[in-house]
Amino acid sequence: MKKTFLLVGLDCPNCAAEIERNIRAIPGVTDASVSFITTKMTIEAMETQMEEITKKAKKIARRVEHAIEIQEI
Repeated sequence: MKKTFLLVGLDCPNCAAEIERNIRAIPGVTDASVSFITTKMTIEAMETQMEEITKKAKKIARRVEHAIEIQEI
């Protein structure tokens, strides 16, 4: 299963790379990407794990970029 999110307020390319690196490390994530240019975050994982992984990914994104707003596309 794949989910895509818009990261409103992502203003740092290094932060995008850090968010991606940390999300890829979440157990169960099969692929993840964060694009600074498009401000999109895409996560791939098994459907049964996606809800929990999404919660963890959002927490990571907010830890790195405090003022970020995450919208599911």
